[in-house]
Amino acid sequence: MITCSQDTAVVILSYNGKKWHELFLPTIVAEAETGYEVIIADNASTDDTLQWVTDNYPTVKTVQIPINRGFANGYHEALKQIQAKYYVLLSADFEVTPGWFPPLVNAMQRYTGLAACQPRIRYWRDREYLEYAGAGGGFMDKYGYMFCRGRIFSDLEKDEGQYNNDIEVFWASGGCMMIRADLYHKMGGLDNDFYAHMEEIDLCWRLKNAGYKIGYIGQSLVYHVGGSVISYGSPQKLFYNFRNNLILLTKNEKASKLLWLFPLRLVLDGIAGLRLLLTGHFVGTWTILRAHFNFYGSLGKWLKRRRECSKHITHRNEEGIYKRSIVWDYFVLGKKKFPKLKWEPKPLI
Repeated sequence: MITCSQDTAVVILSYNGKKWHELFLPTIVAEAETGYEVIIADNASTDDTLQWVTDNYPTVKTVQIPINRGFANGYHEALKQIQAKYYVLLSADFEVTPGWFPPLVNAMQRYTGLAACQPRIRYWRDREYLEYAGAGGGFMDKYGYMFCRGRIFSDLEKDEGQYNNDIEVFWASGGCMMIRADLYHKMGGLDNDFYAHMEEIDLCWRLKNAGYKIGYIGQSLVYHVGGSVISYGSPQKLFYNFRNNLILLTKNEKASKLLWLFPLRLVLDGIAGLRLLLTGHFVGTWTILRAHFNFYGSLGKWLKRRRECSKHITHRNEEGIYKRSIVWDYFVLGKKKFPKLKWEPKPLI
C-alpha cells in the first residue's frame, strides 16, 4: 500500500510506455512540486519500462499489475493500493504544461459538490486543435450519444481561448481526470467489464446519479497523443464504442426512458451499420453487429450491474445532457461545431 504524503496522487497507467515517459515524465515530475506525487501503475509491461522509470526517476513510486486486463482493470487494481485524498488518472501519452495542476486542485476545493474534473485537452500532433478524447468537456445527447465541446464526431475545433471557462459537464475524460478518492471507491470505481472506452463516462454518470457534479476547468491545459493503445477508427475501438454505450445506458439510464430508447437505438445503430456497408466498410458493419450480439448475450450481467448502481441513486443531476439529437444536428443540419448548437453549458458554482 502506498500512502501519499501529498493530498493528490497522479497515477499514470502504463503499458510498454517507455517512449511516452521519456517524452512526458520530465515535465510531470518537475510540476509535482505544485502539490502531487507521481505514481506509475505498470499494466504488465513486457519491456523494460518499469526498470527505466526506477533507474531514472527514483522519486516516482511504482505499482505493478501482474496481468493486463485493459485500461479499466489497470486502474481498478492500482488504486486499491494507493491512499490519497485525490487521484488524477493520467494516461501515459499525455503531456502536461507548466501550471496545469493548481487550477484542477483549486476547483476541487472551491466548487460545491464537485466529484471529478478534467482540464482543457489539445491534440499533441496538431497542437492548436482540441483533442478527440475530452476536448473542452464531455456531454451526452438525449439518445445516449457522446460528444465534446470542441469535438463533435470527427470534427475538431481550433483552440482560440473560447473554452477557457469552468463549466459543469456530463463526463470528464478518463485520460486526464481528477477525482475524489473516497467517492471513487464508494461508487465502485471504473467497471472492469468495459475493458476500454466509456468506462469514465459510466463512472461520471454514477456520480451524477448520486447528485454530484462533474467539471471542466479551462485554465488547465494538457496535450494528448491519442490512439496510442487502440487506434482511432480501428474495428476494436468501434466495437467497444458501440457495445459499451449500450452497457452504460443499461446501468445508468431511467427505466422509463430505456423502454423506448433501446428500440430506437437498434434502428439508429442499424443505420450506422448500413451507412458503413454502403461505403464499403464491411468490417465496420460486422463490428457493430458483433457489439450488439455481445451486449445482448450478457444482458443478465448488465441488469445485475444496474441493480447494484441503483443503490447509489439519490437525485439525478442531468446537467450536461443535450436535449436534442447530436446525430441529427451534425449529419442532417450540418452543425459540426459546438457554437452552432446554440446551447450553453452551466457554469460551475
